[in-house]
Amino acid sequence: MTTKNTNTSVSLFVHSLHGGGAERVMLNLAQGFAEKGLKVDLVLTKAVGAYLTKIPPGVRVVDLGAKKLVFMSKLLALRRYLRQEQPKVLISAVDHINAAGWVQRLTGVPTKVIVSVHNTLSVKLGNQPGVLGKLKLQLLQLCYRQADGIVAVSRGVAEDLARVTKLPLRDIRVIYNPVVMPNLLEKAQEPVDHPWFAPGEPPVILGVGRLATPKDFPTLIRAFNILRQHHNVRLMIVGEGENRSELEALVRELNLESEVALPGFTDNPYAYMAKAAVFVLSSAWEGLPTVLIEAIAVGTPVVSTNCPSGPMEILEDGKYGRLVPVGDVEALANAIQATLSNPIAPEILQQRARAFSAERAIEQYLEVLQVALKM
Repeated sequence: MTTKNTNTSVSLFVHSLHGGGAERVMLNLAQGFAEKGLKVDLVLTKAVGAYLTKIPPGVRVVDLGAKKLVFMSKLLALRRYLRQEQPKVLISAVDHINAAGWVQRLTGVPTKVIVSVHNTLSVKLGNQPGVLGKLKLQLLQLCYRQADGIVAVSRGVAEDLARVTKLPLRDIRVIYNPVVMPNLLEKAQEPVDHPWFAPGEPPVILGVGRLATPKDFPTLIRAFNILRQHHNVRLMIVGEGENRSELEALVRELNLESEVALPGFTDNPYAYMAKAAVFVLSSAWEGLPTVLIEAIAVGTPVVSTNCPSGPMEILEDGKYGRLVPVGDVEALANAIQATLSNPIAPEILQQRARAFSAERAIEQYLEVLQVALKM
C-alpha cells in the first residue's frame, strides 16, 4: 500500500476543524494518504473551524451536519454515511465518537474500523465520576473491542488504554503522530506581525494551545510572574478557547497586562515558535502533544510538565528539554530560567524531531490499514 492505489478508500472521522492538535494530525494523515494515491474522505460531524481552509488537495470533505452536542445524532449521521459510501477503512480520531466500530457492526457494511486514541483515557474518565463515568467506560470498552485496529499516539496512551479497557497491550499499535510535515520549516520562516519579535526586544516565552483546562495555562502565567521578577522577559500564549476570560482575569490580578499577550488563534504557530526564546508546555494531561514536537522541530528550546502522556517520551526523560511536575509553579519558573541560561542546540532538537516525521507515521498507518483489510 505504499504505491498508487486509487481503489483503496479511506475515511478519516473527526468532530470539526476548530484547530486542535488531533485535528491537525488528521489533516496531515489525509494529505499523506492522498499523496500515496488513496481516495480520502475527511468526514466531519460538522464542517466548521479555522482549518477548513487547510484541506489538502485530493481530499473530499464530508459534512454529516450532525447536531453539535447530540451523541445519537452523530451516530445516526455516521451510519447514513457508511451505508451510502462504504469506504474500505474508517479511522476515528476522537474518543467519544470512537463508537464508530459499533455503528459499523449495526450498519452491516464491510468497512474496517480503526480507532486512533489521542488522549490519556483514565484522566478524561476521572473527570466524570459516578454513574456517568461508569457508563462511558463501559461504552468505550465495548467500542474498542468492536474495532478492527487500535492505534495509540504514544506508549503512555497505549498502556493507559490497556489498563482502563482491559484490552491486551499487544493489540494496541503505537504510532507517533505525523507532526513534522515537509513544509513546517518553510512556514516557520514566515514573518510574525507582532512588535515583541522585533530585533532588540526582550526574549519571549511562548505557550501554544487551546485556552482550556487541560493546558493549565494559569500555572504558566504564575510561573512567568516569578520569572519576570528577575529577568526582562515576556509571555505570549497563542490560541483560543473557553478559558480566555479566566486567563485575562489572572493577568490583570497579577498586573501583567504589559508583559503577557493572548493574541488568539493562528494557523501558523510555527513562525511564533521559531522566534521564541523558550517554548513551554504546561499541560495537566495530553496524549502526544503536537506543539511540543513542532517546537523542537524548528529548533526552539522547550520546557514541559511531565504530564500523562507524551512529554517524557518526546523529550526522552529530559534529554531534549527539562521536565517538571504538573502544576508546580516554582519548578516551572526555575526550569524556564535554566533553559534561558543554557539552551539545547537547535540541531540537536531538530534531530530528535525526525522521529515524528510525517513520512514515518504514514508508512506505519499504511501497515495498519493493510492488516485491517486482510482481516
